[in-house]
Amino acid sequence: MAFIDYVVIHASAGRGGNGVVRWLRQKSRPKGGPAGGDGGKGGDVLLRGVRDLGALQNFAHEKKFSAEPGQPGGEHNRHGADGAVKVLSVPIGTCARVLETGKKIEIMEEGETFVLFEGGKGGLGNNYFKSSTNQNPFESTKGVAGEKGSVALELKIIADGGLIGLPNAGKSSLLNILTHARAKVGAYPFTTLEPNLGAFWGYVLADIPGLIEGAATGKGLGSRFLKHTERTNMLVHLISLEQEDVVKAYHTVRDELSSFGETLADKKEIVVLSKTDIVSGEVLAMRKKELANALHLSNIYSISIKDSASVKEFSDTLTSLFRGNISAPV
Repeated sequence: MAFIDYVVIHASAGRGGNGVVRWLRQKSRPKGGPAGGDGGKGGDVLLRGVRDLGALQNFAHEKKFSAEPGQPGGEHNRHGADGAVKVLSVPIGTCARVLETGKKIEIMEEGETFVLFEGGKGGLGNNYFKSSTNQNPFESTKGVAGEKGSVALELKIIADGGLIGLPNAGKSSLLNILTHARAKVGAYPFTTLEPNLGAFWGYVLADIPGLIEGAATGKGLGSRFLKHTERTNMLVHLISLEQEDVVKAYHTVRDELSSFGETLADKKEIVVLSKTDIVSGEVLAMRKKELANALHLSNIYSISIKDSASVKEFSDTLTSLFRGNISAPV
């Protein structure tokens, strides 16, 4: 099934219910006067953010959506029921643009809800028009049509975690094992030419193309990489233990982030040593100490995708970080 990140739909809010002409008829009051109720409000069309990258797939075939109309008023001045709303679920990061008016809505958080089109007001019953000079009005009004229009829905992905690092740091492999994604893996620079995405317990992980020195000025994949990190909440900085100087490898990537703009450099970041299976425990401990001392960090994480216990431990840690149970160093 193809991934959909852009679709145009048509949506209509509900029409308001009509007001009615009714009369109060009681044995004691055979001519009791006007008693027609007002119509109910038409249902709104709402947009709601969900943690589902594939939510726009729901609009691939069905492209017309309508909220329910309001019900007409009733006798004895009863107000008509309001129409049920129509909720359209879209992925977090979706920008909705009404083509006729240019109105824009961005859904940035899970559960965030906006009114896309407002339902029409209900009409007025004849009781509303009663006055000292008009005791028996035959007047009522119809409900108003709800708003409607064509809407472009475009997903601009917000990743909870962005995997960054030099080429061949193990980002694609880590994404694959954590999310069962199908990112390409190869032993040469720039295997990843576009960001790959994976769902991780309801969160989004992005494997972003590898950086090389000079990326901020356009070398290698340059700004194509850096722009993809701008909507990422936390950076997961992988450093392969194939690197002889892990501190230098760290600063190469960080310098490129700083060169591109302060926004990227200020994001929360965790540092992870990858490919621990190629070194001894003593070497791993030494590399962790080197990074901790150089970066003034209390936690340097590590993982080998060939060690299931290591993968489980890191997966649990990453879940806790996303849920806010562990504070990521900046």
